[in-house]
Amino acid sequence: MEIIKTAIEGVVIIEPRLFKDDRGYFFESFSQREFAEKVRKIDFIQDNESKSGYGVLRGLHFQKPPYAQSKLVRVIKGSVLDVAVDIRKGSPT
Repeated sequence: MEIIKTAIEGVVIIEPRLFKDDRGYFFESFSQREFAEKVRKIDFIQDNESKSGYGVLRGLHFQKPPYAQSKLVRVIKGSVLDVAVDIRKGSPT
């Protein structure tokens, strides 16, 4: 898993290693151990999936503690524009 840091502290891009052979491919989409080593320790509790058509805009999400959640976005076909906005007080971004 390759971790790519962004301009916003705490927002990262995860690129999994793809293992290809004549049957197709395999990849590990998430590893709690590796994520804790490379990013930070988290308790990954829930995994949801949605499918959107072209031009669909999904909602803006903001939760204050104790309801805060991290988001893991995966694109399996095509592309997506995922926008993160840092609204923390005193944030340089």
